[in-house]
Amino acid sequence: MSSKPAAGQDVEKFTSSFSAEQQRELAKRITTFLSKYRHLMDSFIIEFFTEDLWHTLPNSWQPVLQDLSYPQTADLLLSAHAEKRYPSVWPLSLLAFSATAHALAFPRQCSGTGLLRRPKEFLENHSQSSLLGHIFRKHVKPKKQHEIRKLGMLVKQLCDQTGCRRVVDVGSGQGHLSRFLSFGLGLSVTAVEADHALVAMASKFDEELIWTLEKEKQKKNISSQLPKPYNLPKHVAAWVNPKDSWESFFRQIRTSNYATDGLMTPSQPSKKRLRSFDQQGISHGPSDCYDYQELSTAQGAESPSGNCCSCTQANSEEGGSSEEIRPEGYPDFLLTGLHACGDLSATLLHHFVHCPHVRGITSVACCYMKISTKENPTPPGVVTPRTPLTDAPGSFPSKFGYPMSSWVEGLQGHQLSYKARVGACHATEDYMRRLRDESQQLRSHCYRAMLESFIRDTKPDLRRAGIQTIKKSHALTFTEYARLGLARVGLPQDLPLDPERVEAMMEQQRRVVVYFSLTMLLAPVVETLVLLDRMIYLQENGVDSQLVPLFNPNFSPRNFVLVAMKPSG
Repeated sequence: MSSKPAAGQDVEKFTSSFSAEQQRELAKRITTFLSKYRHLMDSFIIEFFTEDLWHTLPNSWQPVLQDLSYPQTADLLLSAHAEKRYPSVWPLSLLAFSATAHALAFPRQCSGTGLLRRPKEFLENHSQSSLLGHIFRKHVKPKKQHEIRKLGMLVKQLCDQTGCRRVVDVGSGQGHLSRFLSFGLGLSVTAVEADHALVAMASKFDEELIWTLEKEKQKKNISSQLPKPYNLPKHVAAWVNPKDSWESFFRQIRTSNYATDGLMTPSQPSKKRLRSFDQQGISHGPSDCYDYQELSTAQGAESPSGNCCSCTQANSEEGGSSEEIRPEGYPDFLLTGLHACGDLSATLLHHFVHCPHVRGITSVACCYMKISTKENPTPPGVVTPRTPLTDAPGSFPSKFGYPMSSWVEGLQGHQLSYKARVGACHATEDYMRRLRDESQQLRSHCYRAMLESFIRDTKPDLRRAGIQTIKKSHALTFTEYARLGLARVGLPQDLPLDPERVEAMMEQQRRVVVYFSLTMLLAPVVETLVLLDRMIYLQENGVDSQLVPLFNPNFSPRNFVLVAMKPSG
């Protein structure tokens, strides 16, 4: 069972990919499958030697897997499309495991991707998209250029269908998507970001873009014409509390002061220039876009039809929060989040369902390991506000980031461990490329697992110590790698390393990589379950949705966008 991708670049209608019954049946099949292989899904590759992980595999699997080359591992295990030529007779249980994992995962390839490692827009220049205007490429990495162009056009299409002109971009970071939506596509945008430094940087980049446009007007000798107001995004510095009701969120985006009114940072645009903008008719609020057709086509963006992620969750004050909410006088709007981290994506779906003024949503999720669950309500790496979270009236006190739907919550074995959710964030396409290239970087798996053995010999209670990435570890000998790693966990760098034992473990490097590849095969299935749970949650609340593989997965691994639109009326 799979989701039905949108045809090409144009999504004329956003409809359910498959029925509610099919969604629930798929979720049931996935939980049954993952429950059977939970030991594999929850295992840590750094414990390959300490837990003897190889011999936890079925006995019939071990002989056919231990001699696989790296390219064979990529093609026979991880690839769903490669022509498979097995070097030996594989047991049916292994063939069924591989085939089922591929069948249960949503297809990740977007239309026209093929085998290209980079999108076609970067074939001429690897750092500059040929389809995005130069004013939107400044300060933007190629991956983000690809994402903001594709998602921006999708948001514009959803706006056209719903009749909305307003978009709220949550987790907006430095404002790259917000600028494209407002300056390039003529939409009125409110950009919400928790990190004040990023908000100040976004305002600075807005300023730079305006000055670039002014210079281009002068070059075209049109400065004598009456100025038209630019449509700047409204930047709001606010932490979106996952426990808050939609009314509180609505108050944040309605009544919070502009970031430029209260943020005093070194990177803040100067008041002198802001006054200059105001004198030229430049607006900080909703208005008609300046020279819409010129910006969207002449600057390189696709002519419209007629988020890795910002993980920081800093606390901030809400300016003007005492103002009474009058939702009946506020225009409808769309929600979007480009790689909204952890629970933020789930929170936006809650607000989409419950807020009467949110007509549609485009949600690109990220950082599944930071999603809260009943078993793990405060996962590592999540920054909480300085003030404790409290359950306000109308909030969602019993809800976690996963599961969101009542159906998945009721399925036996639906639980996803922190390790499983970490695995769902891996870039499968990139790992297949390393296997096919027989990259020396694959050695790092074995190095870390070997080091874990020596660490536990010395300090048995120190398990899975956070060593962090050692740069260019594959270019080091294991002895050099171990010295650096031991220092990071407070152990002597001259710890004895038995040469014979080191050599014996290094000879198992291929097994380490094959075992890790088996866990990687489950990663897309875990991601599918998380996203499917959100689709079912929407269905339970009367909203159909569609999951679109929008980005090139070779370029942007978290490439699914969940698109939903409330029924008319």
